[in-house]
Amino acid sequence: MTVVHGPEPVAAILRAMAADTDVCGELVRAARTRSPALARLAEAETRSHVTAMVRAAGSWFTALDRAEAARALDPAGTPGPVTANETVDDVGSVGTFEGVESVEAQDFSAALLLGADRAGQGVPVTAVLRGVQAALTRAVEITVDRCRSAGVSDGTLLTVVLRLKEYGDALERHVVHGYRAAEGAAPDGADASRARLLRQLLVGGIVPDAQDLARAGARPNAEGLLHCFVAAPAHPHTLRFPHAVTARLDGHLAGLGPRPPTAGECPPGGLVVVAPAAPPAGLSALYRLCVRAVDLAGRRGRHGLYELTDFAAELALAEQPLLGAELSRRLLGALDPEDGFHRQLARTALTFLDCGRRLDQTAAALFTHPNTVRYRLGRLQQITGGSLADLPPAGGSGPVHALHWWWALTTWLGADGAPPERP
Repeated sequence: MTVVHGPEPVAAILRAMAADTDVCGELVRAARTRSPALARLAEAETRSHVTAMVRAAGSWFTALDRAEAARALDPAGTPGPVTANETVDDVGSVGTFEGVESVEAQDFSAALLLGADRAGQGVPVTAVLRGVQAALTRAVEITVDRCRSAGVSDGTLLTVVLRLKEYGDALERHVVHGYRAAEGAAPDGADASRARLLRQLLVGGIVPDAQDLARAGARPNAEGLLHCFVAAPAHPHTLRFPHAVTARLDGHLAGLGPRPPTAGECPPGGLVVVAPAAPPAGLSALYRLCVRAVDLAGRRGRHGLYELTDFAAELALAEQPLLGAELSRRLLGALDPEDGFHRQLARTALTFLDCGRRLDQTAAALFTHPNTVRYRLGRLQQITGGSLADLPPAGGSGPVHALHWWWALTTWLGADGAPPERP
């Protein structure tokens, strides 16, 4: 292996990381795993910030590399040796290299925007920093691995880690600065009070006084009950629920009112899931289910107004992914995830179940002929040895038999219609 004695490849490695969707995905997963509050947000929001910040780190490394290369020349203009210790000492203090601005003078607009966005979404600053620190730690690990693979020497690798720590510390400060600036600019009037009350009740599970609920406009119905709902509109400004108190919580629009929204209050392309009426003490658990239902429905491209109970089976089954995977292997183990025809058979079977096992409705949903549906179901039976139309084994239940097939097919195809990898 060729040992590289200077840090020149590091900037290129960071630029490659910023362009690598798999790497950015790892950093996003690290942040979301470490911070549950971030995991409730859309993944695309975190990914865009991560990509911008890694790209900015690459730019800073490029400037430092150029300055270090110039410093390695003696006054006569000939290259001189650069030892690992010399490099570490030079980078240990901010702004050592002539002509290079300090790390604080670099472009941290992505970090400022990240902090401001999370403040606007109501994510606690501690949760934001947990996610940032987890992503930074993973970024250092990946950078070190790639530097070693590129033959970077141990002395230079130490310099890289110190540089990344310096950059990471500055990045965290700018995230906090953006967060605090957004907090200071946020209106401290009725809107902010309602948002705090909804977060306290729906996220924290702390029931406010009846007077506080009334002042915020959340008045229970005649039975003392309230409906909570969660919306994911195509265009947030188009949602208007005059009867309810609403606020942005963790990337969703949360609402609370004496009655559920009507279909006419939901704009085209919007998605709203409303929970049954409940006393204030029971709203937090229902709200969490509504958030999960909206996320689940959004991934599957649904829109419109739904009751929470419409997702009862899907939410319950989503709680047991291991059982779903085992059931999928038992019923569909003979299918090949890489075979396009097998995927077509699985989609046809799932549509058949969704259409109440009606050939004509399945054919209409798939824009094909009923005989084609019949043929595909027959081929699925030949390959798997099981049938969606047959009666269940002795002692079994017909609805449970159909549910098992639906669960297995849904798990095998995945939320985006693509089958999972084989174990």
